[in-house]
Amino acid sequence: MNSIKEFMACDKPDGYAEKLLSELRKANERLNAFNNITEHLADGMPFSVKDNICVKGVETTASSKILKGYIPAFNATAVQRMLDNGFSFLGKTNMDEFGFGSFGINSENPARNPFDESYAAGGSSSGAAVATSILKHHVAIAESTGGSISAPAAFCGVVGFTPTYGAISRYGLIDYANSLDKIGIMARSASDIKYVFGILNGPDAKDTTSLDIKYKSENKKSIILIDQLIKNIDKDVESNFMGFVDRIEGMGYVIKHRSMPFIDKAIPSYYIIAMAEASTNLAKYTGFKYGFKNEDFTSNYNKFFTDARSAFGTEAKRRIVLGTFVRSASVKDRYYSQALKLRALLLQELNKLLSEGFILSPTMPIKVPKLEDVKKLSALENYKMDVMTIPPNLCGLPHISFPYAYKNGMPLAAQLTTSHGNDNAALDFVQEWERSFKYKFKYNIGELR
Repeated sequence: MNSIKEFMACDKPDGYAEKLLSELRKANERLNAFNNITEHLADGMPFSVKDNICVKGVETTASSKILKGYIPAFNATAVQRMLDNGFSFLGKTNMDEFGFGSFGINSENPARNPFDESYAAGGSSSGAAVATSILKHHVAIAESTGGSISAPAAFCGVVGFTPTYGAISRYGLIDYANSLDKIGIMARSASDIKYVFGILNGPDAKDTTSLDIKYKSENKKSIILIDQLIKNIDKDVESNFMGFVDRIEGMGYVIKHRSMPFIDKAIPSYYIIAMAEASTNLAKYTGFKYGFKNEDFTSNYNKFFTDARSAFGTEAKRRIVLGTFVRSASVKDRYYSQALKLRALLLQELNKLLSEGFILSPTMPIKVPKLEDVKKLSALENYKMDVMTIPPNLCGLPHISFPYAYKNGMPLAAQLTTSHGNDNAALDFVQEWERSFKYKFKYNIGELR
């Protein structure tokens, strides 16, 4: 039984839900995939929700102390559409605070890699990837700003799909950066993702950025490798990736090497825009509402808000400070305005390449790192890890991360990018690859025997 439809239609053994929840809670004590798990699982394919997407009556914190105790009175559109189509809510997954991070370590209890708990799970949708990796039948609703789906999917050996910007309604999402945030999907197969994407995409009157278009599957049978991206990665990753490219060529694809102007400017452009928007979005957390309350009304104005915002983590504070700086009147034209211009140029160049074929790269420039090594990285070194995932995210392009090999027991993953609206082509490509690729998982919680 490999598909959602088959799982939905089959009869579950007595006590199935209770056993699944019991096994999941035990595993979660070690792996920290979930911030909370439901008490009662209804019949239907289980789905989890990243903790920055609202679920009615369920605490939603974006893994931040400042939102502790926030209980939404409504469902996000994506959540409601899943429930309306017979899926069963399982729980809220762990993440980097507000989505700020590439390795999943910027939360109170970081998620751990299910292949080896001493390794990073990736971020910011760390919990979504871990949950998908350990559960036999499950789909995760996640979110990406600059690589938050691709990175953890790569490290945890699952498939992570980030659609065209606006394909899935963002209503009910706790924003990081409005012009970059995209709700996406993780699963163990591209076919399951395609099924769920058909449910979730489409216009929503509650989200003016949602699209009303027909999603295509146009395959030009050409694969584009951007030389500047390939040359600056871990040599072992490069060697394995080029071996994978040879296998893709054997599937009938033409491999084309291309150079791309401005690609080295994607990271600074992204972080300037993302931090500017993040600092604006975080301004609403003042200690009056949305969870954390500052009860000391005797202090002066500045102290009251300083004390309230001390609940933010280190990375959130860094982005508030830098974001406020780059959009300030004195330097806005020097940084923020230039970043917007670079974004437009990058999209123009990427569209030229995508007119020839699909863009393929490793998902991450390094192998799955140990948690202890990640903690030694500087903020700048952390940001540089998004070199592959930022270009499609910055430009709102659909992309998908999927495993292509295992090295020393850990997964290696590639990322395929397609043009706006050509989302189904990315899913079809991975489905084609999966016919010859065997996935490996350490856990199969909820397996029907």
